[in-house]
Amino acid sequence: MKTDDITAVKNYLLDLQDKICSALESQEPETRFVEELWERAEGGGGRTRVLAGGEVFEQGGVNFSAVSGISLPPSATAKRPELANRHFHAMGVSLVIHPRNPYVPTSHANVRFLIAEQPGEPTIWWFGGGFDLTPFYPFHDDVIYWHQTAQKACAPFGDDVYSTYKKWCDEYFFLTHRQETRGVGGLFFDDLNEGGFEQCFAFMQSVGNHYIEAYLPIVQKRKDTPYGEREREFQLYRRGRYVEFNLVYDRGTLFGLQSNGRTESILMSMPPVAHWRYNWHPEAGTPEAALYEQYLKPQNWLGI
Repeated sequence: MKTDDITAVKNYLLDLQDKICSALESQEPETRFVEELWERAEGGGGRTRVLAGGEVFEQGGVNFSAVSGISLPPSATAKRPELANRHFHAMGVSLVIHPRNPYVPTSHANVRFLIAEQPGEPTIWWFGGGFDLTPFYPFHDDVIYWHQTAQKACAPFGDDVYSTYKKWCDEYFFLTHRQETRGVGGLFFDDLNEGGFEQCFAFMQSVGNHYIEAYLPIVQKRKDTPYGEREREFQLYRRGRYVEFNLVYDRGTLFGLQSNGRTESILMSMPPVAHWRYNWHPEAGTPEAALYEQYLKPQNWLGI
């Protein structure tokens, strides 16, 4: 792995963070991201940006990190024991956006690059990432548009790429203890090194570059939709599911905590407010019931 390649990935990620923050800030009259730079004792650090208390976005974080260490954490080696005891370099951009209006979906995106090295052994590297959408009051057209944009990001790389990574996303963002998906999916890929560095890097860039194209038009369409206390309460209840997934299943959260990353940056994915209700179920025929009945199950949105 050439130093120039690693530098190119890092520069792309820093630029992507800038572009995503600028695009999101364009929807806010006044509120802007606050930036914090941090260093990690074992090696590396990051650039955390958080927007809080906005008119459109109640809270959102867009983080860049580049960390290194002498041994990968258990979350990275559990399914790949050959990586144990290898030195590593990991870098990525990760973001979660929690809008204020319940009619605007929560969204998540992540693109990352990891290198694992051991003296006398070939270097192992791979890319990963994706983006997914978590609506509370879904609009069918928005879900179709989201998946059309995801397919567009994948199209130059093969006819079956979207279907493969869409299926992986449905399986990954599934709350087993609730028997429901976190939202309506999108893309998820990991351990990508097939086809060589240039092609894999190009694919990661395509996914990263299509996130704002997928999300911003939905925000613009729905941010002024009137809502009341009922919709707000349901949004806060459903945010609880988001918390459950991130703390129980999310590999990125586990990797960050197990590798002694900056806790505040890792947990910026949590919503500022969330509620839980004991054994609550929506009434039949309500918009809240429609979310469970029509959207929180894997399905072929584009008819492919």
